[in-house]
Amino acid sequence: VVKEKNRMGECPVWEERENALVYVDINSQKVCRWSPLTNEVQSVSVDARVGSVALRQCGGYVIALGTRFAFLDWDTQVVTTILKVEQDKPNNRFNDGKVDPKGRFFAGTMAEETAPGVRARRQGALYTLFPDHSVIKQLDQVDISNGLDWSLDHRTFFHIDSLAYAVHAFSYDVHTGQIACPKLLYHLEKEEQMPDGMCIDAEGKLWVACIDAGRVIRIDPETGKRIQTVRLPASRITSCCFGGKDYSEMYVTSAYDGLDEATLAKEPQAGEIFKITGLGVKGIPQNFYAA
Repeated sequence: VVKEKNRMGECPVWEERENALVYVDINSQKVCRWSPLTNEVQSVSVDARVGSVALRQCGGYVIALGTRFAFLDWDTQVVTTILKVEQDKPNNRFNDGKVDPKGRFFAGTMAEETAPGVRARRQGALYTLFPDHSVIKQLDQVDISNGLDWSLDHRTFFHIDSLAYAVHAFSYDVHTGQIACPKLLYHLEKEEQMPDGMCIDAEGKLWVACIDAGRVIRIDPETGKRIQTVRLPASRITSCCFGGKDYSEMYVTSAYDGLDEATLAKEPQAGEIFKITGLGVKGIPQNFYAA
């Protein structure tokens, strides 16, 4: 549905109030918004790689870029820094993020590659930005903090550390925002490659984007089993969210960075955004950052 290609499209968020899909292109340092009504993509350039974007209750967005949390005013294109983390780790940057059921923004970091396929291990962390702008570190020694969401009863937090090739479930205290007691929920099979972004549906099942495997998979957190696979026409599938007027459509981002010329020739749609219909299940609205 979005033909404008992204080097590293990520973190799709359906914004009901704008009837639009918001997402980032990490490597192009842009926050983007696509309207299905006009088919137009608008974008705001920022001064660092931007890993994630989320809706703000009072309008505009909260973003995680470089190693800082910030607000983005869409109309003025002004970025206002809230707080910096990891100033001792110049090679780190924020990656995926999402707002919890109480309006707190969770986002994690990762080390950038120093050469193709080479990155320092366990340099990342997972943070929570509270509505009062305070920040706590939830996890340390993460490789690539990625896909995250919460169970429908708000008692479980799901998180992906990509290089563990796994989805983990944590107990989650909705009152304090604290997570604890990680358990392995699902370990990806070889052909599923590496897990990236993730979202939950209205039946409480998880959808995981599999980068380099050209698919999203549906996992049942109760059984820890994969129950569905949807293949897409690009290999570097990065993230997914539900949207549309009744949240029955799934939007899937992809990337073309990391593909050689021969692969790009075989994958003319690499970097585009796809819409999956007919899944027979709906998603739930995104939470707003409460400040």
